[in-house]
Amino acid sequence: MVMTLLKLAPVSDPSLTVRPTPGDLDRRLEEHRQELTAYCYRMLGSAFEAEDAVQETLIRAWNAFDRFEGRAALRSWLYRIATNVCLDLLNGRERRARPMDLGPAREPVAENLNTLPEVTWITPIPDPEDVAVSRETIKLAFVAALQHLPPRQRAALILCEVLRWQATEVAELLDTSVASVNSALQRARSTLAASNVSATDPSPPLDEADRALLARYVTAFEQYDIEALTSLIQEDATQSMPPFDLWLSGRDDILTWWFGPGIGCSGSRVIPTVAANGSPAFGQYKPSPDGGYEPWALQVVELSAGRIVEFTFFLDTKTLFPRFGLPARLDS
Repeated sequence: MVMTLLKLAPVSDPSLTVRPTPGDLDRRLEEHRQELTAYCYRMLGSAFEAEDAVQETLIRAWNAFDRFEGRAALRSWLYRIATNVCLDLLNGRERRARPMDLGPAREPVAENLNTLPEVTWITPIPDPEDVAVSRETIKLAFVAALQHLPPRQRAALILCEVLRWQATEVAELLDTSVASVNSALQRARSTLAASNVSATDPSPPLDEADRALLARYVTAFEQYDIEALTSLIQEDATQSMPPFDLWLSGRDDILTWWFGPGIGCSGSRVIPTVAANGSPAFGQYKPSPDGGYEPWALQVVELSAGRIVEFTFFLDTKTLFPRFGLPARLDS
């Protein structure tokens, strides 16, 4: 299932202050599932956990509806529940991260591969196909930077900076003062600035030059053409491969890996799929000893100034390929 990520209107929308009757409660709650999923994903850094958190939110809302007095918008009430669900999930646990958050880049040798559990990693989420998205606020780097914030700071920043709530609304939701919300925002902005990301960084859609670059990349990767790949990858590009903690810095190390320990990717098929976290994504299939091609990675690539500047190869194809609408294998 492809999840839609909406850029939300403020909770003060007066059309949402009418209390629904019990008979249409299911429908009214379901109307908010997609936007709540976007919020919970930014809070938790995991598409799977976000879906679970939203389901728990809607269950709690259904069970508590007799205590909902309709004095606030249904949307703001649901966000209060969703925030509490996320804070409960985040209580006492380690933050999710990307490999580059855990240590320095290392040499491109197989001995440096170490697998860490799924709960370590930021996981990708599909972009919607039918609505406009604030793409910069679901970028992998931005979601990873959010995880550095304490949970309540994280909630305040997402609600104010991404969803454009007023500080007074956020203070009410978090049961705190406006001064506390503004203080949390100031600290959160400083943390994000240190990571060189922002909720307002522009993320323009792909243009014709970008699409042509991606087409050349697919051809070069499938042909495993080192000269063509060298011309397409920026010199200081990076690569990571969750669930491995190894990450590579620089085009030379990336290509050393591809033509060394990663030589098994030679002969792969690469097919485009729905964008992931606002970036182009591809399903990569390696040649199978039994014939055809077997899934290997969801490739997410970042572009800048006519070059590829980052590769993330998500290797959990069993769960990710169905989510991104990719087939289980390819025939010859």
